[in-house]
Amino acid sequence: MIPKALKSIHPLAWTIIIGTMFGRVVTSMSIPFLAIYLTGTMGVSATQTGFIVAASSLAGVSISFYGGYISDRIGRKKVMLVSVFCWAAVFFGFAASTEVWMFFVVNVLNGLCRSVFEPASRALLSDTTAPEHKLLVFNLRYAAINIGVVFGPILGLQLGSAESTFPFLVAGVVYVAYGFVLVVQFAAHRSALPIPSEAEPPRISEALSVASRDRIFLPVLIGTTFCVLGYGHFSSTLAQYLSLAPEVSNGKELFSYMLAMNAAVVLLVQYPIVKTASRFRPVVPLILGNVFVAISLLMFGMGHSLFLLLAGVFVFTVGEVLMFTMMDMLIDRIAKPEWKGTYFGTIGFNNIGNVVAPIVGGLLLDRFALQSGFAVFAPLALLTACGLPFLWAAHKRLTSKEAGAERNGDTAEKLA
Repeated sequence: MIPKALKSIHPLAWTIIIGTMFGRVVTSMSIPFLAIYLTGTMGVSATQTGFIVAASSLAGVSISFYGGYISDRIGRKKVMLVSVFCWAAVFFGFAASTEVWMFFVVNVLNGLCRSVFEPASRALLSDTTAPEHKLLVFNLRYAAINIGVVFGPILGLQLGSAESTFPFLVAGVVYVAYGFVLVVQFAAHRSALPIPSEAEPPRISEALSVASRDRIFLPVLIGTTFCVLGYGHFSSTLAQYLSLAPEVSNGKELFSYMLAMNAAVVLLVQYPIVKTASRFRPVVPLILGNVFVAISLLMFGMGHSLFLLLAGVFVFTVGEVLMFTMMDMLIDRIAKPEWKGTYFGTIGFNNIGNVVAPIVGGLLLDRFALQSGFAVFAPLALLTACGLPFLWAAHKRLTSKEAGAERNGDTAEKLA
């Protein structure tokens, strides 16, 4: 069944999936080590580093909606090609940076490019995939991300990502290659691209209103913001904590292996979790994922033994899979067809969690990192759990809506 489904996946979708894998190899061997490079090599404080890391997410939040919206209006091709080559230039900018302000500027641009390219690419995956294969395609993309992250941190460690900006140069070259492959594929498969609407484009305020009035989408957006906040501490707060805590030896190496373990566990548990989670309404996995991530943060703060840290990674990873494997399917299920790019872009506002995570984490690290890990991570776990009431509300509303639709369908069938 699955091999047959794989054959039906469009070449453009395969390009995005494979390009995502190579893109994540080079980004995960560079970006996650940025915080360690700034604090360890350049001597920047944890709080200041938190603001620099947060700059990317803040820029992404401000533009992600527009990326999806513009792709609905002018087409996926133009948006993806412009953003992917700009993204390559950003990585070259990282490689050339020598001052703290330079890292701040290029990380802002990094967030802008990512938040324009990714909503458009996910919307194109949806455009080119039959409804019965969308869950498979979205999860292949997620698997591709994690295959990349298995190898990226280990390569980054070998290339000296914690002490050098050279890996960013490699990332820039890979994204240039990805861009040229997209040029060729778009030229070969023009007929598969959705035609941008020729109708008068609605105002941005109207597009925002469409998403914000959705009684299911809005609590999902708020709830997943807290999920992303918890998730964001893995590559920011935890990375810095392992390099700063006096009780932890070889923190940089340990973090790279924890990143690789995270991705490997995703690949191991993704299929059985997705198979099980697909039986439930897609908000349920988000609720469970939030709980697991909050518990894992508590585990990171409870001790410094290798076993406890690795157990925390496992629990965190299960939570990550629960939160993110069904996310794209949920948005695809909620979105109106003509607003698909807009919804995929608007959900990017949950990256406010990624803005808050390194700032709050940095403040706690500066205050408590040398004294108590629990004092750093317990407040972060509580903040993550604040998303549960919103996700529960979304679940109840989706259940009520679909139950009502089933009743109406049964009534119509009887009348017929």
